[in-house]
Amino acid sequence: MDIQTFIKEKTLLFDGAMGTMLQKNGLPVGMQPEYFNFSHPEVVQKIHEEYVAAGCDVITANTFQANATKIKPEEVVPVIKQAIALAKKANPRYVAMDLGPIGQLMAPMGTLTFDQAYDYFKEQVMAAEEAGADLFLFETMSDLFETKAAILAAKENTQLPIFVTMTFQADGRTFVGTDPLTAVLTLQELGIDAIGVNCSLGPQELLPIIQTLLDYAKIPVMVQANAGLPLMQDGQTVYPISIQEYADFVAEMLQMGVRIIGGCCGTTPEFIQALRQKIQENPVVTTTPKSVTAVTSASQSVILNQRFTLIGERLNPTGKKRLKEALRNKDMAYILKEALDQANAGADILDVNVGLPELDEAQMMIEVVREVQGIVTLPLQIDSSSVPAIEAGCRYYNGRPLINSVNGKAETMAAIFPIAKKYGAAVLGLCLDQEGIPETAEKRLAIADQIVATAATYGIPKESVLIDPLVLTASAQQDQVKVTLETLQGLRQRGIHTVAGVSNVSFGLPNRDVLNSNFLAAAFGAGLDAPIINPLSDLMMNTVRALRVINGQDQDSVDYIANSQITTLATKQNVSETKPSGDNSLRELILEGRKEETPEKTRELLTTMAPLAIVNQEFIPALDEIGQKFEAGTLFLPQLMQSAEAVKQAQEVIKTHLAKANQPTNAQHRILLATVEGDIHDIGKNIVKMILENYGFEIIDLGKDVPIAKVVETIRQEKIQLVGLSALMTTTVQNMKKTIQAVREAELDVTFIVGGAVLNEEYREFVGADYYAKDALESVTIAKQFFAEKNEEEV
Repeated sequence: MDIQTFIKEKTLLFDGAMGTMLQKNGLPVGMQPEYFNFSHPEVVQKIHEEYVAAGCDVITANTFQANATKIKPEEVVPVIKQAIALAKKANPRYVAMDLGPIGQLMAPMGTLTFDQAYDYFKEQVMAAEEAGADLFLFETMSDLFETKAAILAAKENTQLPIFVTMTFQADGRTFVGTDPLTAVLTLQELGIDAIGVNCSLGPQELLPIIQTLLDYAKIPVMVQANAGLPLMQDGQTVYPISIQEYADFVAEMLQMGVRIIGGCCGTTPEFIQALRQKIQENPVVTTTPKSVTAVTSASQSVILNQRFTLIGERLNPTGKKRLKEALRNKDMAYILKEALDQANAGADILDVNVGLPELDEAQMMIEVVREVQGIVTLPLQIDSSSVPAIEAGCRYYNGRPLINSVNGKAETMAAIFPIAKKYGAAVLGLCLDQEGIPETAEKRLAIADQIVATAATYGIPKESVLIDPLVLTASAQQDQVKVTLETLQGLRQRGIHTVAGVSNVSFGLPNRDVLNSNFLAAAFGAGLDAPIINPLSDLMMNTVRALRVINGQDQDSVDYIANSQITTLATKQNVSETKPSGDNSLRELILEGRKEETPEKTRELLTTMAPLAIVNQEFIPALDEIGQKFEAGTLFLPQLMQSAEAVKQAQEVIKTHLAKANQPTNAQHRILLATVEGDIHDIGKNIVKMILENYGFEIIDLGKDVPIAKVVETIRQEKIQLVGLSALMTTTVQNMKKTIQAVREAELDVTFIVGGAVLNEEYREFVGADYYAKDALESVTIAKQFFAEKNEEEV
């Protein structure tokens, strides 16, 4: 029985932890587990056999880190083939190729591009299929964009089923800010076979996340929890949850509707044996997922069923001379400001159209989408009449986009629907065909029905298709305004969600916002779900706020009351060309991550302010506010990194200015950073470095897998007082302890901060460090406090 059929009928049982078992069987600290496939094949095979004997259906090959950034590139394919051969020798029902994240930050946060990630995954999946794997398991994923690259690499180059599990933190989001709702709404539309969660947390902590996945997943949900959160006992990492307790939580998951189960860190064959018993005791539960019309970004979902949704229209060059100039000149600063202004004004989705005849539209779409989604968390509408531009935008978009558009022409649907299906996009259909725009609502509705029906033949469900009835100008076709409203009413009766370009109605007439706002209210009453409008218009936004009060979306009129105090109705002038939302101060530019603009603004301030004043009055307040938003969960890692880069660009200007004036750069204090020996993961350490440098600290970065002797010698030579050590793997925590012990034995007066995914206060105490920092911003707090106290001692 193939695995897709199996999971439709039965509960599928995966194995448990490989790393935990390898450590029990002598894996040296710091050694790549994948190399055990060659040095100790009998050990790896025996572990697989123990899991099969325990009753699992799927053996996961020992290939989690088998990519060209973690092992020698020429060894990737041999390692994968050996690992799968060992797994198959255990005679399981199925063998899964195990693929973890590449281990580098994706651009624009880091340097790993989408295409580079795709190529790494492509090499892995092709080797695995050739070696005889039955499916791919992309696990412990935290970056939605990297996960998309992995899925496309598998789907475009192999035929095997794809399972994906994300890893979530205690705050309910992944490391880079994706929540469970966004993950499931995005990834299942890419055509994977199962979605779920693994690692990071114990089974009890995962229950709310699992419930969200089950509420919306149209495909089987998979869970591989840790055996609780790791603790240190007698110098060893232990997982506190008993086999029985773990199995009882998994039984609860089965009763909720989870279809695929297994174990992650800390689980053993005994755990899997207990899960087999729970599967026998609990019949398969069929779930009824919610049917929603939704689009997503990397960290935010917009469900049209739940809210009168605003699509910002200002990133479309039609009739916008300044935007045309910006596109021709690749003036991203202007483009990003337009995006931010709309987001700040209340848009829910941003339309992105870069169509100018003299441009390479597909390439420009990629560049604009990349930059906009780097600083704005809103989902995007990919808008073009060019099929290559639409596909390019969808491919390099981080989330589930809305395609604008398709229409009733057979050739257009044949071109666009395959793109929408492949990239999991929602699609907007226009009520026109080869004969143009019909003059009756009946004919427009017939085209809408044809679009929806044709989409279904491509596997695109009704809820993924929105319809634009088309708004014609009242100045030239006044009778057609009523037809548009009648079409909206018909679409609402059919249960089809709708989008409309509201401002088209007023073209050629004076006081356009007055006409637009009145038509908006009428269209809302007729069934419009998502108007495309200018969110910078006070009059339009006041109308929207009033409508949300009327339909009960603005509970207790909170938003309406709050905004009535800061906006006024435009009664004496046309406000279609409206004010920006920001004040364009350096602080504002940093807050919004507008790195293209901070250097020039800094140069401007240097004509009237001292460098240190700029740092203290602009940099630091902005960074502190960003930190507060990050802590509150209203701003996520991508935006944090963009703001950090904006500061970095401004700092370069100040450094150059000081160098020309032969003045010291005034770095506050020096801090040494290192990822400990045996650990090759440095994403977290690199983020800490960037944020600390933003606050003016000078960083000596020793990199990753740093020998203990090198740490000791550098501290001695550079007279370092504060050291930050990072470890991602529990196996390398011992080396963190040894590093600190070696420094103490050398009688060097040093304070240690430790951090990393597996670290906590208990581990801090175990390794003998002075501070534990849960993230980069807490490292800043500790460093500032440490050097402030040092200064007081010196005084």
